[in-house]
Amino acid sequence: MSMQTTIEQKLAGEIAVDYLQVENESHMHNVAPGAESHFKVTIVSNVFDEQMLIKRHRMVNRILQQELQQIHALALHTMTPQEWEARGGLVADSPRCRGGGKNQ
Repeated sequence: MSMQTTIEQKLAGEIAVDYLQVENESHMHNVAPGAESHFKVTIVSNVFDEQMLIKRHRMVNRILQQELQQIHALALHTMTPQEWEARGGLVADSPRCRGGGKNQ
């Protein structure tokens, strides 16, 4: 099973999600083809109501504790349905990789 699928299944199994998107962004970095090292997670749930951002992230990190030992980066976008709606269902694009280039 791919790391992306594992992340999706674990989060959906632990959190009642309204929206979940897990993107493998490894191709944007200096890694081997087919790598699963960089992920962006957008998760929308009522479970985040009245929780500070750090508590939301800690919850996700706890759920993905084993996976975090195998991946390099995890960008988290954790929102309530109201916050998601206020953003128009959008999150910022991830920045281009600035490190680890082969030509440095």
